[in-house]
Amino acid sequence: MVPDLELVIQLHDLDTRIDELRGEIASLPRHIAQIERTLDAHIRKVEADRAALAANQRERRQLELEVQTLEQKISKLKDQRSQARTNEQYAAFEREIEFGAEAIRKHEDRILDLMSEAETLEKNLKAAEAALTREKQQVEAEKEQAHQRTADDQESLEEFQGQRRQTVAALSGEVYAAYQRIRKRRKGVAVAAAVEGLCSACNLALRLQFFQDLKRGDQVMFCHSCGCILYFQPPPAVGDLGAEAAPETQPLEGSPPA
Repeated sequence: MVPDLELVIQLHDLDTRIDELRGEIASLPRHIAQIERTLDAHIRKVEADRAALAANQRERRQLELEVQTLEQKISKLKDQRSQARTNEQYAAFEREIEFGAEAIRKHEDRILDLMSEAETLEKNLKAAEAALTREKQQVEAEKEQAHQRTADDQESLEEFQGQRRQTVAALSGEVYAAYQRIRKRRKGVAVAAAVEGLCSACNLALRLQFFQDLKRGDQVMFCHSCGCILYFQPPPAVGDLGAEAAPETQPLEGSPPA
């Protein structure tokens, strides 16, 4: 194979890996930001659950205080009722006592509802806090892994970029310029294998004579359809495929060895 063709294939492999690394390096901060946003949302949800439980407890304490106040008032009204001089006064005290008793019943019903709600809130809050603790640990672990992966990717990227510079320096300027134009036009795909008479980039058939010339590998050739730099890739040998597919046979018991 002509040296320029070997070099441009190597360059294409390097650029593909460099693009992958750059994409991964760029995606890792986005991944960290996403898991942190998710964590923040869960933290706010737990805080809202805590606030709901605190509001429940405040309302219950307030109602209990009001019940105490009403009970003290009713006790005084009963004392005053016993001193009533007329039926009208007695009836007025009775109405106030009944009004207070009805308010107490409503407050007590609400307190029971709040206690039931508090039980559910406390249960849910306990589960949410435990889940949040686990999530925080997981997020920190993922962030540490992402930072380490970024450092590893950056090291690999610098290594590949160094190899790229060496490859470009050895490649002829004409072929490199053509490679760059094709790569820009085709969004990174500039080199393709020709397999069984087809360009693997556009899947279109190559002319027979062109394909025969390509097999020799003594020049840099371009696909007439998509413009990619082509190289010949022979199909896998039939014997190799048969060896992989055929299971090893064992002689029957009692039969003589081959």
